[in-house]
Amino acid sequence: MRLSPADIASRRTVMRTLTILICTHNRRALLEKVLASLDGIRVPPGLRANVLVMANACTDDTLSFLAGHRGTLPLRFDHEPRPGKSHALNRALAMTDSDFVAFVDDDHRVDVAYLEALCAAFDSASAPDLVCGRILPDWDGSEPDWVHESGRYRIYPLPVPRFELGDTAGPITSAKGIPGGGNLAIRGEWIRRIGPFSVELGPQGHNLGGAEDIDWVLRGLSQGATLYYTPDMVQYHYVDGARLRTGYLLRKAFARSSSSARVAGTRPAAYMLRKALGYLGSTLAAVSGVRRRHYLVRLAASLGELHGALKNR
Repeated sequence: MRLSPADIASRRTVMRTLTILICTHNRRALLEKVLASLDGIRVPPGLRANVLVMANACTDDTLSFLAGHRGTLPLRFDHEPRPGKSHALNRALAMTDSDFVAFVDDDHRVDVAYLEALCAAFDSASAPDLVCGRILPDWDGSEPDWVHESGRYRIYPLPVPRFELGDTAGPITSAKGIPGGGNLAIRGEWIRRIGPFSVELGPQGHNLGGAEDIDWVLRGLSQGATLYYTPDMVQYHYVDGARLRTGYLLRKAFARSSSSARVAGTRPAAYMLRKALGYLGSTLAAVSGVRRRHYLVRLAASLGELHGALKNR
């Protein structure tokens, strides 16, 4: 559906509601930072924004912190005792009837123009059902040089999540990069149409599982939802130094590749074993630390793909 200029102007003058949803597990310090970034956000005219925090099986002081928090945006919170982010997401979504819901991870901070970009995308002529933006690592200069490698031996996936599709806004189909839930917004009516997040795919605690968000977006697209990318809708992901180590890289590459294979319905095939053996040989033959790290991560990812495919079987 394409909107006329008059329809777009009318939408901007009608008061609409938006819930910023944050799920958190034992990250009180990081949660405080993301809420502080929301205190400085610019709220467009005609939008009434609020924050909903769903604490998931928290055993630290998250709940007492939330009880005493006073920010610029109205905040409410609840506690989901069942471990698993998908349980928290599903409980939170059942609690909101806002016109829009925006997902923000507890280890992100939002750009001051975040809501302005979000509303501009929903109010554009494309009138999308879902909107996503950039997720950029919140580098501070203390990170090792190899994380910025962009050549043949770059590390992917990065130890810090990143999502960026360039500087041009436009629609996204399942053939392009599908965003996770870290910087995603959706029209309220589509939440009920897509249904709950998969509790089988979602992470528990701070483990490296995932893909429940990508599965959720793909289910929406399969039902006819439209997805739009806007580069001005920016969130910054906290950089944890503990993630910038080889052991973490290997665990993450394995877990994420396994989850991606599960979502894609990949089945075991001989080429997977051949690929893993090829990366093993390249790792053993590598003469530099940069190459060795690259091939180790590729080896872990290929084994993760095989693991996910075997679980699908």
